[in-house]
Amino acid sequence: MLPAAVLLQKQGANKGAVTSFLISTPESGVDSITITYALLDPILTVARPVVAFITAAVAGIAENLFDAEGGNARVIPDLTCPIDGCCDGNNCTPEEHRRHHSWSEKLVAGIRYAFTDFWNDLAGWFFIGVLIAGAITAFIPDDVFSNYFGTGLSAMLLMLVVGIPLYICATASTPIAAALILKGVSPGAALVFLLVGPATNVASLTVLAGVLGKRATGIYLVTIAGSAVIFGLILDQVYTLLGVSALATIGQAAEHMPAWLELAAALILIALSLKPLLKIIKTGLKTFATRRNGVSNDPVALHESPNQAQDCGPT
Repeated sequence: MLPAAVLLQKQGANKGAVTSFLISTPESGVDSITITYALLDPILTVARPVVAFITAAVAGIAENLFDAEGGNARVIPDLTCPIDGCCDGNNCTPEEHRRHHSWSEKLVAGIRYAFTDFWNDLAGWFFIGVLIAGAITAFIPDDVFSNYFGTGLSAMLLMLVVGIPLYICATASTPIAAALILKGVSPGAALVFLLVGPATNVASLTVLAGVLGKRATGIYLVTIAGSAVIFGLILDQVYTLLGVSALATIGQAAEHMPAWLELAAALILIALSLKPLLKIIKTGLKTFATRRNGVSNDPVALHESPNQAQDCGPT
């Protein structure tokens, strides 16, 4: 999200729009919604994107209201063809570009993106979340979370302390939230974790401070934290009024699928994940070896002086 947000800001989007984008995007994506429905329950599936949308709107409006520099820069849209880059959007009109590709070409391009680039970006995070969730379920006693996290305002504040500095994406946070609920954490507290975990971490806040400024970053953080706690408390009341137990309904979406389809989907998911996971492992081992030896394998970096090499920071 951060590179996309930086690009939007450079193209002229005001700080309020960029702030709203950063808050709403991780919670309202198709991957986030579907995995929430699969691992949690329908109430949280609806609450997560709705609360994110409201939070994003409030943060964006607040940012523009307190933006002393205004935010009237003209937005320059990127109309480059996403299929093969045949048009840049400037030398040919959208009407003309529509005739460049058939419906089948667009469909194939979309499927290729979904099963390659898109999942390659998510696979590592997803399995990290699954491993953490498994560790929580296997090694942490049930009474730890029920005694110290439980329900109420204190549970929400504890989740803020855990979620704000944590570096995790929306896909990986979902199985962790499911494990927390199974251990006795209230759905409202889990919602706080789902909102603040993907949207805030030390790395992203540092980048945002440099791109949007410290005041905008402060508004971003305060709005997310405040909205997460408020809506977390409201969500707990919704479950109470409806007489629904999050513990009893969590992960029940799988019951609507036949066993053969579950097995086939699992095998397909594993097959699609092998290549990106192996790539992540190889990259990690290579980085570890390079740091251990204190020598860079990058031929460009070898010819750069220490003053020339620039650390772009986390993205």
